Amino acid sequence: MTTSFEDFATGQVTPLLRYATVLTGDPHLAQDVVQECLLRAQQRWSRIAKLDAPAAYVKRMVTNEYLGWRRRRAHAPLPDVDPPDQDRFGDYDERQAMLQRIDRLPRKQKAAVVLRFYEGYDDAEIAGVLGCSRVTVRSHISRALATLRTNVRVKEEL
Repeated sequence: MTTSFEDFATGQVTPLLRYATVLTGDPHLAQDVVQECLLRAQQRWSRIAKLDAPAAYVKRMVTNEYLGWRRRRAHAPLPDVDPPDQDRFGDYDERQAMLQRIDRLPRKQKAAVVLRFYEGYDDAEIAGVLGCSRVTVRSHISRALATLRTNVRVKEEL
């Protein structure tokens, strides 16, 4: 039984927005990315609906749209993000600070980290989404974690 696009979009828009928000670091950009991907998916729905995992396919579209957006915007400087104000919600501050550090990672490292730790994907699944080998996935994650550890140590020393 083939699901209608409307049913698919209704069931997937929230998970796609959450994923895109973590991936982009910007809820407004995440909405733009998801909207663009859902529009393209609607145009190709007769083909996408026949796939074994249409949701995974559309998630890959979101990832590719994000990666493409980052390539298009590479020439424009990204604004500096101020660290969050300290308040009584220390866990929230730490989470926000980590999201900011993740946001500064190179685009493929960031995508690999988000897919691993936010989406719970294994190496093979991440490789499928990013279109690379599992070894490359492990390299992206290893480098990203090393960068994140270095950033945490530098912050602690300040």
